[in-house]
Amino acid sequence: MKIHTTNYENTFIEIADDSPASAGEVPPIKGDTKTVASIQFDMVRKNPYKFTSDDVLFHVFAERKDLTENELEEARKAFFSKGQACFRASPLTKRYGWGVHSNAEGKIAIYGSETEEYQKLKNDKNLKVLKAMKSAR
Repeated sequence: MKIHTTNYENTFIEIADDSPASAGEVPPIKGDTKTVASIQFDMVRKNPYKFTSDDVLFHVFAERKDLTENELEEARKAFFSKGQACFRASPLTKRYGWGVHSNAEGKIAIYGSETEEYQKLKNDKNLKVLKAMKSAR
């Protein structure tokens, strides 16, 4: 079984051209339900460069499916046996104004589009710079 990945190395994902955010915004929680964006935000913001994109995306899947500890290993294999959308399609980069930097080990951190660090990463010639996907076609 082929295993797919969403991980990038030495890459910066800019916010989408049609993002309504002019600065990094904290994604809202809807009632008692955490959104995909709020789970991603909490995990990456509190743990910069600790997790890969694959780690974060699978964690969101596992949390939303309410998987038990015993189900995680098999579920992760099944999850990545199919291609998954990467952080270029994340609501953090498309809607909430966060750029995503992947270091040399593929670990990620987020930076608000209004920050000096965001601008540095966006213009860093040593990084592959990608745009997040637009919401509209």
